[in-house]
Amino acid sequence: MEKQYQTEEEDLIDNKPNLIYEEIVKNKRGYDEGQEILKNNLSECYINIKDLLEKYIDMEEKYYSLIAIWIIGTYFHSEFQSYPYLFLNAMRGSGKTRTLKLITKLSKDGNLMLSPTEAVLFRIKGTLGIDEFEGVGNKDKTAIRELLNASYKKGVKVYRMKKKRTINGEEQIVEAFEPYRPIVVANIWGMEEVLGDRCLTLILEKSNNPTKTRLVEDFDSNPVVTKVVEMLNFTQCRLCRVVTNKNIYTKWNEFVTALTTHTTLTTLTTLTTLNTRKQLEEIDLDTTFNKIYNSNINGRHLELFLPLFFISRDISEIVFEEMIEIAKGMVEEKKGEEEIESRDVMLLDFISKKDNELVFNSIKQLTNEFKQFIDYEIDYNDNWLNTKWFGRALTRLNLIVDKKRMGKGREVVLNTVKAKEKLKMFKKAEKEE
Repeated sequence: MEKQYQTEEEDLIDNKPNLIYEEIVKNKRGYDEGQEILKNNLSECYINIKDLLEKYIDMEEKYYSLIAIWIIGTYFHSEFQSYPYLFLNAMRGSGKTRTLKLITKLSKDGNLMLSPTEAVLFRIKGTLGIDEFEGVGNKDKTAIRELLNASYKKGVKVYRMKKKRTINGEEQIVEAFEPYRPIVVANIWGMEEVLGDRCLTLILEKSNNPTKTRLVEDFDSNPVVTKVVEMLNFTQCRLCRVVTNKNIYTKWNEFVTALTTHTTLTTLTTLTTLNTRKQLEEIDLDTTFNKIYNSNINGRHLELFLPLFFISRDISEIVFEEMIEIAKGMVEEKKGEEEIESRDVMLLDFISKKDNELVFNSIKQLTNEFKQFIDYEIDYNDNWLNTKWFGRALTRLNLIVDKKRMGKGREVVLNTVKAKEKLKMFKKAEKEE
């Protein structure tokens, strides 16, 4: 039976191919123009933020780019499933408070405070800056630490009881809070291990550059600061397109699954329907995903950097590729630290099993025993386990009670009690993670 009617799309596809081509061109032009407007706005904000950071703060060059992207992301961080904390680790006089002030001033609804209480952490909105965040690993900060450990990820809720007056008197009701928000913290002494895994760590050194250190903090009246904040607030609704339009996390998982299972990806090289704008965005995503996938960043590191990749992608292709290189470098540094930590844990385990007697032990003999303990195989390209490393590791971990130099080398009295205590801390951190 002959078809009586057909839809407008079918009519165009069957009888008017020229109109389809015109629609493709029109959609592509509109898509390109929208992308260009967004990139121009973000690029201007990104450049201005970097200029401000470079003007007032003396730090490694890569940090300017990373912080600028992070600040832009605070304006739509709620669209992501997780968002990394920034941790500024700095000695006194290195500008960490100034850096915190500038970051929170430029970020979405930024607030800077000292030693916030647990109630503040889950009730305050917007970007939170915490200065002088010392002793985060102390027992009296367990509640705050546990809250921060969970607050970098969307969907985690905190429940508290609240008194409410009713006609029957006071009643206890349950209040739910979602503490997920952008957070930047700074201290001198370093970060507790589990919380540190949620952070991108930036090391600030003391500056002797008078062109920066002699500038006063005029952030409240600085016209560039005001312009950036106004522009980012105005652009915020456009920025949300990055994540909400396409459910980008689902698309990423589909992309990874297709690659790892050798499924043929749907690459839209020929446009045969009227929905060309969506197709163009899909092609753009495929290119982005390929570059992220080829960076070989995965696990927790990928979770932390993924939002910054998507943000930088909408600033410019150059900034996106720069962000990938920055991330790769920071991940390599982190893996190096984790390798050192892993070796430290093995050493603590070894020392904790030694007899707790105040006797002197030869460093050379201990080194050989440790090699047997971990079943060490000599790698001539990386022969790290020697008496020099062993002695320095004992000193760094504060496991020496006493020491003396003998004709055949150094001898030490081991602090096995401290080794057991430190080992418990590491094991606890692994369980919490």
